[in-house]
Amino acid sequence: MLKEFRDFIARGNVLDLAVAVIIGAAFGKIITSLTDDIIMPVIGKIFGGLDFSSYFIILGEVPEKLRGSTDYAALKAAGVPLLGWGAFVTAAVNFAIVAFIIFLIVRSVNRMTAKPVEAAPEPAAEPADVVLLREIRDALVKRD
Repeated sequence: MLKEFRDFIARGNVLDLAVAVIIGAAFGKIITSLTDDIIMPVIGKIFGGLDFSSYFIILGEVPEKLRGSTDYAALKAAGVPLLGWGAFVTAAVNFAIVAFIIFLIVRSVNRMTAKPVEAAPEPAAEPADVVLLREIRDALVKRD
């Protein structure tokens, strides 16, 4: 069983998957930063100071010291039940960006690795006995 596990791990697919997960996690952090620090502030500026992180609906009791607060992070840290639809919009934009970039990468790789269409291989030469039998058949047909 240990040998089978070692063979499984030594296969290229498992190692490739491990590398992909590590790179994907790092790539996800880059995309999150791109969305949170660049794209969403620009969208907010275009729509008049719109900050998606401050859009939420309070679903429960708010502690006295936080009444009237619009700080999503502080309310969430205090354990207030919130429906943070602004955070969801940000996460959806993150997903769309990651999905589009992965699409572009896969598309590029597929184009680079596309195999050229090869001409059909020429048929192999027929064995000598088949050729001889065919000649005998043709000769018999001509005789009759």
